Amino acid sequence: MRRTVLEQFPAGGPRGSRPAEEFAAARRGEGVAAEVVMDLERDAFLVVVPQQTADRGRRPR
Repeated sequence: MRRTVLEQFPAGGPRGSRPAEEFAAARRGEGVAAEVVMDLERDAFLVVVPQQTADRGRRPR
């Protein structure tokens, strides 16, 4: 599955602070299928959405 990154947040935030989760929740409130994933190489949380394909929903002939 391909995904598009909406925003990136450093993993070392203050204890109890969850800016990536808050950002994703706000996007979901707008109807966007946002989720938070961890990028271990960047040591960051990414807010991502599934990438839409042009042929999605079409049936093969």
